[in-house]
Amino acid sequence: MKRISDYAVMVEEALRGLELAQMKPESLYAPVAYAMEAGGKRLRPALTLMTAEAFGVDNSVAMPAALALELFHNFTLLHDDVMDNSDVRRNRPTVVKRFGADAAILSGDAMLGLAEAQLLALDDKCYRRVAEVFVRMARDVYAGQALDMEFESRNDVTVEEYVEMIRLKTGALLGACVEIGGLLAGVDAKVASKLREYGENLGISFQIEDDWLDTFGDATTFGKPIGGDINNNKKTFLLISGLTAGGEESKALEVAMQLPAGDTKVRAVTRIYEKMQLDEKVHKEALRYSAKAMKAAKATGLSDAKLEGFKYVVDRLSGRKK
Repeated sequence: MKRISDYAVMVEEALRGLELAQMKPESLYAPVAYAMEAGGKRLRPALTLMTAEAFGVDNSVAMPAALALELFHNFTLLHDDVMDNSDVRRNRPTVVKRFGADAAILSGDAMLGLAEAQLLALDDKCYRRVAEVFVRMARDVYAGQALDMEFESRNDVTVEEYVEMIRLKTGALLGACVEIGGLLAGVDAKVASKLREYGENLGISFQIEDDWLDTFGDATTFGKPIGGDINNNKKTFLLISGLTAGGEESKALEVAMQLPAGDTKVRAVTRIYEKMQLDEKVHKEALRYSAKAMKAAKATGLSDAKLEGFKYVVDRLSGRKK
């Protein structure tokens, strides 16, 4: 079986074939082309291709669905950067920074339309099932984003609420990528459910690791400034774990989070995280969800050889640097 990086290369080539930079009007599609040219892991479409191939579907048949999911993912990033007022993504100015908020919103909408158009290239016999998953996934992602924003003004968010939020915001898309790969091969509802479960748990693990990287990662490798979650008062696994631990450190963390956004706030909060030894707790929790992901993958009935790709993805995302 191919490695996930092999599928990512195929996706990159297919994206170039869309010739986004040639689309008109330029004011609408230049930001789209700029966003897609920035690269990225292409993990989500690669998962779709890998899953489809594991169940016997040719990559060319699965590619439209894979592109739809990657375009949707990047559409959410454009809007995320507007909402978070982010300046840098993938080591260069965000679309909102370079083209302005109006362009980022409208071009994001255009990317959603392009994603939906890709789905129309699918065979009629699987289109409805795939479209149903795509729509459900989109609604889940929007709900997750709404909760993420709601949590910024709440100090009573529980770990359970947080995990449900990231299941929706991050896990739902990864779950749909894998589930759709199976649906293209006509898998039954039970197998589709296990594929979705694999992706959702992978997404939860991915996001917990992402929380750690936003605080402890290297800005150059991570692709965006460190400390954005702290400055935006994002309720992350780190922050919620710290606030609910009790004791003097929790009280100190509450005070530190009231500081004005900036390097001083980031340093103060990070020092408290280190003192509370939350680093180990974060990685342990991420690994727990990775294990749940693999348990679901094994329940699909795929052979050990075909499960290697799924395990490789889990292993690759554990302890990642970006």
